[in-house]
Amino acid sequence: MAKTLIMLKEIIDKYYQDKRDERDKEKFYVSDAGKCPRQIFFKFKKAPRKEMEPRILRIFDQGDYVHLRLMRDLFSLGIVVASEIDIPPQEDIGGRADAIVRINNELYLVDFKSINSTILQKMDAPKEEHVLQVQLYLHFFKLKKGILLYEGKDNSMLKEFLVEYDEKKAKKVLEDFNRLKINLEKDLVPRQLSDFPQNWQCQYCQFREICEIAGRDNIQWEELKKKIQEESNSESNSEGKK
Repeated sequence: MAKTLIMLKEIIDKYYQDKRDERDKEKFYVSDAGKCPRQIFFKFKKAPRKEMEPRILRIFDQGDYVHLRLMRDLFSLGIVVASEIDIPPQEDIGGRADAIVRINNELYLVDFKSINSTILQKMDAPKEEHVLQVQLYLHFFKLKKGILLYEGKDNSMLKEFLVEYDEKKAKKVLEDFNRLKINLEKDLVPRQLSDFPQNWQCQYCQFREICEIAGRDNIQWEELKKKIQEESNSESNSEGKK
């Protein structure tokens, strides 16, 4: 019995690792709004990255179940106008909104987020990267109002925030994407985040090691690849001498 369980765990872990590998970048996504440009660049370039534990991937997957349950509730209330809606076709950007609902004859774009309940209890405003994502959805769907609906992962606490369309914010994100597209075309790695490594994104970033190798300033991708190889060779030589 023990051997069967061990084999099953390995099979499940491999399933989640394969799912992660399928997420390699082909275009920008609305969910990239507010994210570290260097991290996005590395994903496009399929840069070497630290393996993410299947356990962490399963935690991320829990958000999908939260979305399904909340969507079921909204459908039961009869207020859903559309669900899982792709944004209108764009050359470089993709994205799928969770729902559009009608409340008191007004349309609202709804974006679900699952979050640690300890953090949620302290929140008196939505996370800025989530606001930027909603701004893009509002921009593409030509809507004026959105709702960020958070659910605590371990206590199902709900908290909502109204987001009104801000054209300047939406266009700023699109401009940021365009600058990053130019970086990708020029093979120029974006600058490191100014608050590296304190920024929360750095804490969980799979590219942190090569980000440190790259340094704070812009660097050509080919030059960075050479530095990564030199670092790898140096580590291999050190291991060989032990």
